[in-house]
Amino acid sequence: MKKTLLAIFSILLMIALTACGGNGGSDKNEEGKTTPEANTAAKKQVLKIGAIPDQNASDLNRSFGAMAEYLSEKTGLEVEYVPSVDYAALITAFQRGEIQLGWFGGLTGVQVRNVVPEAEAIVQRPRDEQFHSVFIAQNDLQIDSLDDLKGLSFTFGSESSTSGHLMPRYFMEEAGINPNQDLDGMPNYSGSHDKTYKLVESGAFQTGALNEAVWETAVAEGKVDVNKVKVFYTTPPYYDYHWVVGNVDEVYGEGTKDKLKEALLSMNEEQKDILDLFATDKFIETKNENYAAIEKVAKELGIIK
Repeated sequence: MKKTLLAIFSILLMIALTACGGNGGSDKNEEGKTTPEANTAAKKQVLKIGAIPDQNASDLNRSFGAMAEYLSEKTGLEVEYVPSVDYAALITAFQRGEIQLGWFGGLTGVQVRNVVPEAEAIVQRPRDEQFHSVFIAQNDLQIDSLDDLKGLSFTFGSESSTSGHLMPRYFMEEAGINPNQDLDGMPNYSGSHDKTYKLVESGAFQTGALNEAVWETAVAEGKVDVNKVKVFYTTPPYYDYHWVVGNVDEVYGEGTKDKLKEALLSMNEEQKDILDLFATDKFIETKNENYAAIEKVAKELGIIK
């Protein structure tokens, strides 16, 4: 019996010594050097993308989930879409480094670059060089101009939205309308473009303003009843949506920013399903300077300092 126990003890001791003296699943080889596999694992970090929540969550998940898959395939990075509860949350996530590539509106893009100076506007849709907001009203209203908004109830989108608040407010004030004094009560903030047209369609508000692209898509897909809601005014053009990237080269390796930019710029007919979700047929280059006018308007209106 003693011999048996001694034999078992000897076997266990040999196993323990082998585990301690060998590789033992560590990140180093027999010469004590870090293995290539360990280096790869260390570098394999998830690059996260985000977007301002200007539409319903299911549409955004579909659009940006597909975009994340495409960017993964094109760049070799592991890319993941992370939803944001509101516009401010996306800016905060980008500032904290929790989002490295974001789809921002003109205003939120300016705001995020104010808090993350190294952030860069890299890509936009062609239509974002000449973007518009539309003002909508219930069909039975006799309304043809911004001046006719006086005395009517009104809803913007999100307070941080370029096309759903900043520029509509600017053009209203240019037309002599003070949204805080000349409407039927204070203006409402719906939170997103799709909620804006639904509030007007339902009769909750007589008028509102939203993103032209969202309106056109809603009409094309039958999401809004044009027998109940109409467009009565389209604004002059301005710069709007764009992709903003952080200092990704430092975390994911030299050339990462260029890879992401090239992946977006090279999208074509093969990625039509994804591009359709963004209401475009391609992306084009942009730069921070293009949004100087947006920043100027936001400062004039006291939205940013």
